Amino acid sequence: MSTAASVPRRWSSPGSWPGLLRGLALLAARETRSRLGLAPARPVVNPASPELRRLIDQHARRVAPVDGEAAARLFTEGMLAIWQTTLVRRPDGTIHVLTGDIPAMWLRDSAAQLRPFVLLADQSDEVSDAIAAVVARQWACIEVDPYANAFNPSPSGLSWHPGDQVSDPRVWERKYEVDSLAFPLQLAWQLWQVTGRTDHLPTVVAGAQTVLELWQREQQHPTRSIYRFTRCGGGSLPANGRGTPVVDTGMTWSGFRPSDDPCRYGYNIPQQLFAAHTLRLLAQMAAREDAAPNVAERAVTLADEIEAGVRRHGRVQVTGHGEVFAYEVDGLGSQVLMDDANMPSLLSLPLCSSLRPDDPMYLATRRFVLSEANPSFHRGVHASGIGSPHTPAGHVWPIALAVQALTTDDPEEQSRLTQSLVATAADGGVVHESFHPDDPRRHTRDWFAWATAMVCELLLVRSELSPDAPR
Repeated sequence: MSTAASVPRRWSSPGSWPGLLRGLALLAARETRSRLGLAPARPVVNPASPELRRLIDQHARRVAPVDGEAAARLFTEGMLAIWQTTLVRRPDGTIHVLTGDIPAMWLRDSAAQLRPFVLLADQSDEVSDAIAAVVARQWACIEVDPYANAFNPSPSGLSWHPGDQVSDPRVWERKYEVDSLAFPLQLAWQLWQVTGRTDHLPTVVAGAQTVLELWQREQQHPTRSIYRFTRCGGGSLPANGRGTPVVDTGMTWSGFRPSDDPCRYGYNIPQQLFAAHTLRLLAQMAAREDAAPNVAERAVTLADEIEAGVRRHGRVQVTGHGEVFAYEVDGLGSQVLMDDANMPSLLSLPLCSSLRPDDPMYLATRRFVLSEANPSFHRGVHASGIGSPHTPAGHVWPIALAVQALTTDDPEEQSRLTQSLVATAADGGVVHESFHPDDPRRHTRDWFAWATAMVCELLLVRSELSPDAPR
């Protein structure tokens, strides 16, 4: 495992310059295409079989009566775009998952992009095998560096930023985010639950012991953490890469939010609740594998400690809304009251935690984050929803609109949100990262596969073809 104190910045190592130049050239090309309004380049790298095409078409035919022909086309094009242009098969049999217009594989995004395919995994061995290959790739990446959030398909030395302190050429970026480890746990458990297959569980349970150790270490971040994040040219965490002050709370520290933005305070509440939830899923997988040494017991104990910390420090009274979850806290009394579009978010807790959609605490928090009291909530002519400080002010995110629809039992709200998503999507099954609600032509990221996947999941659920994926 690499640490900031022991490795040079990539730009200081001449041997890594070719990789850095290739990475910067890829990003420059992406931005140029976006400014010129050109369609994103999406070569087919993983052709869909005739059987899979028939399965997707079958589901699309049932989407159409519910949400219209445009929604059915978006579903078909989006599912094929994810499958054919982001799943890259590696010589070792694993699958590297592109985020869309970035060549790296994010642990978080690679799991989220497969959410609609999880719903089909029991209907297709091709889909089930692909998800298992992604799971294998995720845990191979975690073995490389559990603090890293994004990885290259090969030891190319490509990176998001040349000022990062990363020694391993397989790592694209080393922003530590709790959810980057929670998502692979959830995906592995979902594959087991939907298909009944268990061949991937030994690898997951063995690798998860690294996750347990890291999350326990980061419960005492000020005294035990080995993690630092510094970036030449700006973007470093405060206090020489350690982050803003926190105290021990039972929760586990995170340097960055699911948006890849730095946490203002080290305990991001959606990440905490997601971690606790996936620890309980890990306990089920470990019990199935009869894992030692006491993985299931350790996982449940850590989940209990994290949840106790959230109860003590992560709830706050807000005038007009009652008691709601804060977005971030430090254990010292400081709180951030907002929500961010990226999952796990406060809005997405029914999809990423043990909280049910009718939980009173969740409902109060939902009312808060879907109001002007949330600084990331924006209204416009074409949409109203949650955005992110990660993107321009006033923008809303399709991910958040899909999450809002997937977590409501109000059919009118769900239909309105679905039609807004379909109307603001681009041609060819492309869903952007964010757009301005008064002018959807103003957007960020031409091709964001995670957002496309969330819209496809919503259309599947609305067509009543598949139940919600196990959480």
